[in-house]
Amino acid sequence: MPRLSEKQFAQLEAEPAKEPAAHGWEDQRWTLARITTLIGRCFHRTCTIQGVRKLLVRNGWSCQVPARHAIERDDEAVAGWVKEV
Repeated sequence: MPRLSEKQFAQLEAEPAKEPAAHGWEDQRWTLARITTLIGRCFHRTCTIQGVRKLLVRNGWSCQVPARHAIERDDEAVAGWVKEV
């Protein structure tokens, strides 16, 4: 599990506000793997994905899932998709 000081963790919390594109990722998702990479880049520390999860949970963060679908979503087209057996 990464050992970050309070100051370092505060810096880590500020980084996602810059959005993933500012860090070189094309989409707008923050994943545990990306935060692990971010810790390595910012603090030159290696850690596991499970360690990052524990670090975030310990500091009050939780897993989030988008509450809405993309505007471009076509529910009629999705309903027509059927797995052929």
